[in-house]
Amino acid sequence: MFRVALFGCGRIGQVHARSIAGHDDAELAWVCDPVLPAAQSLAARHGGRATDSVTRVLSDPGLDAVVIASPTPTHIDLLTQATLAGKPVLCEKPIDLDLARIDACWAEIAGLRPFVMMGFNRRFDPTFTNIHRRVADGEIGTLRALRLTSRDPEPPPRAYVAASGGLFRDMTIHDFDVARYFLGEIAEVQAFTSGDGHEMLTAEGDAHQAMVLLRARSGALCTITNSRSCAFGHDQRLEAFGDNGMLEAGNQTSSSVRAYGPGGTETADPYLKFFVERYRDAYRAEFDEFVRAVREQRPPSPGFADGRAALALADAAAESAATGRAVAVSPALTDGVLT
Repeated sequence: MFRVALFGCGRIGQVHARSIAGHDDAELAWVCDPVLPAAQSLAARHGGRATDSVTRVLSDPGLDAVVIASPTPTHIDLLTQATLAGKPVLCEKPIDLDLARIDACWAEIAGLRPFVMMGFNRRFDPTFTNIHRRVADGEIGTLRALRLTSRDPEPPPRAYVAASGGLFRDMTIHDFDVARYFLGEIAEVQAFTSGDGHEMLTAEGDAHQAMVLLRARSGALCTITNSRSCAFGHDQRLEAFGDNGMLEAGNQTSSSVRAYGPGGTETADPYLKFFVERYRDAYRAEFDEFVRAVREQRPPSPGFADGRAALALADAAAESAATGRAVAVSPALTDGVLT
């Protein structure tokens, strides 16, 4: 049995706890959080021992891997400690909010040939992976344009926004990774934002909406549309356009039932409530891939370099929105080398 320790018992930690506990070949061995009652509560639901001691967890000789789902400021420290302890890591995005800290982290651990997989769960969404495979198989010919839409049903709490690093580093970073997943490396970023009169977001220096245009090194284009709120629910769509056609993933509802009557035709259920429901299968598939990659001793994907590259795109988008200019993207980190 694959024994896993989970760091962090917040909303995303609870998602990972369910994925671990529900896996046929894994068990939740440890739940670690500085708020011990939170760790005890989660352990009571999904198994494992609760603790507030990182050292106690990482000194367990029978521990096979670590999942980091704690707040972003703790990621680098936990990732470094776990790597030094010889444990494979699945780390939630972002690695950090500062590229210099990320590079310093890599410089410290690179010589250990660390196993670090990044939690970009959308790569594992069944609809997105289906389209990705069909694009790779040449079904639509050369991929010329990618369109990504990601709108949340409502803004997060103010305390979350204040620590998030802003819309690009917190929310759009998922779309940046999906863009790289489909298009490869990105050469240029142009971004625009709007506060839309949202007082809380404006007060925290964040945006309510963003539109981003990416140009890949291949010449392909990508548009990203984001919003912190959406009146009709969690809006998650993808469109891949090529010389020979197009593939599209639409929003998902709880059932495929459509109602017809005086009040409307083809009336459907609301979209799945939020990312926990919409990407439930993606989180499970992500963890399954993590387990298989560790057992098969092969490099994980997405890896540490993908985490750095996504943040570099977020930084470029923030610079573009602030200056009104297109921004060339810095090189990506690959096996400790900037390329």
